[in-house]
Amino acid sequence: MARFKEADERLLNKMVCMSCSVTNAAKATRCRKCGYSKLRPKAKESRKS
Repeated sequence: MARFKEADERLLNKMVCMSCSVTNAAKATRCRKCGYSKLRPKAKESRKS
């Protein structure tokens, strides 16, 4: 089922902490939970095979 472009932006435009896997805001530079500075963009595609 397809989603609206606006919904995809809201759900997927986030950063994920490499240490504790917490979701952070898109503009974040540090994790809001543990303070770790290495964040990665949230995956845009499902990891199911």
